[in-house]
Amino acid sequence: MNITYKINEAILTDDFVDILNRSTLGERRPIDDKARLSDMLVNADVLVLAFDGEKIVGLARSLTDFSYCCYLSDLAVDVAYQQQGIGKMLIKKTKESLKNGCKIILLSAPKATEYYPKIGFKQHPSAWVLG
Repeated sequence: MNITYKINEAILTDDFVDILNRSTLGERRPIDDKARLSDMLVNADVLVLAFDGEKIVGLARSLTDFSYCCYLSDLAVDVAYQQQGIGKMLIKKTKESLKNGCKIILLSAPKATEYYPKIGFKQHPSAWVLG
């Protein structure tokens, strides 16, 4: 298997929905609201895609100032491709698009809480959400 990565390649909203669903992240995203999903793509600062041929098998979507902080909003890897280092590489490619010292921040999906400490993330005890 030859996985390739592309940064800030435009994708269709339907392709976004597809990878969200194949990764299970679709359970926590507004997949029935195409306008919102389109806005999520258009307004992302960094979009890293993993491809197996022409098929999108992974995605990292982030909002950032490129210098101090980067919010990794979506990390989605097709369940059939998980545990092959794709998620880790998506994060690495995201980090490479940022300036040195810029921190990546995320809120973990419940099913992924065990994953992030294994790849070097530290849990922060005082994250807050309003919405």
